[in-house]
Amino acid sequence: MERKKASDFDPQLLGLFHRYVHGAINRREFLDGAAKFAVGGLTATALWDMLRPNYALAQQVPKDDKRIKAEYAMYPSPKGNSSNGQMRGLLARPASGDKFPVVVVVHENRGLNPYIEDVVRRLAVAGFMALGPDAIWPLGGYPSVDKYGAEADEKALAMQKELDGAKIREDFVAGAEFLLKHPQSTGKLGAVGFCFGGGVVNQLAVRMPQLAAGVPFYGAAPAVADVPKIKAALLLNFAEQDPNILKAWPDYEAALKANNVKYEAFIYPKTYHGFHNDTTPRYDEAAAKLAWQRTIDHFNKTLKA
Repeated sequence: MERKKASDFDPQLLGLFHRYVHGAINRREFLDGAAKFAVGGLTATALWDMLRPNYALAQQVPKDDKRIKAEYAMYPSPKGNSSNGQMRGLLARPASGDKFPVVVVVHENRGLNPYIEDVVRRLAVAGFMALGPDAIWPLGGYPSVDKYGAEADEKALAMQKELDGAKIREDFVAGAEFLLKHPQSTGKLGAVGFCFGGGVVNQLAVRMPQLAAGVPFYGAAPAVADVPKIKAALLLNFAEQDPNILKAWPDYEAALKANNVKYEAFIYPKTYHGFHNDTTPRYDEAAAKLAWQRTIDHFNKTLKA
């Protein structure tokens, strides 16, 4: 089936889908709102099917890729959501070599889905050891795609909403600390995150002076008062059609400049929030590839030098 693009849909419908993706409305409310866009034999359900994730599109690095070693790993997170103080994530590194710079990968608002797992593997191919923690592990982890298909994301969103948000951040801080202490770590730490995860990367930059490089994709800005704490070199990727995130950017940028924080920022024309996620029509191939190349270049410069 031909991949649909954001330009194939009415911007108002994409806005409605954005609200659904972020949990502001449920599927029934999305379908009710989408009804007016269901023309030419299309139904609201068909539109939902076109817009929701297709995980087969996300695999750029196969799970058994010989260039990397990937496995699920447990790590301690005593301040997080898990009752036993243990968390799980996907850990991937190059197949050869002894020491690697490390990168924590922060998922969107729905756990460690197949798209984010592939991002972890992409970083391993690029020469990093990457960990993608699964915030919803305390509730059983990301639901099986084989069992639930694209509806796994819906279940995952509901699961993440059940958890304590502050403790979720602690689970990612603990993941970063686990990477720093890993025997194969060079001690150079980076973080990349998307949507909810982009906001967490900004928080990690505030929280962790050990963070050398941060790459938030369309992430919520930290409090301006916290910006002086940032030691990391930041690369910020924004979508042009993303007013909720962009409205905070002028104040955030002014604070970065005032505090001499190293940063580069890019706003990708005609893109929507989520443009790097290659499982939905919001994906913009050209912008995603450029933003990812910039991400790898940034990590190479800050973590490998």
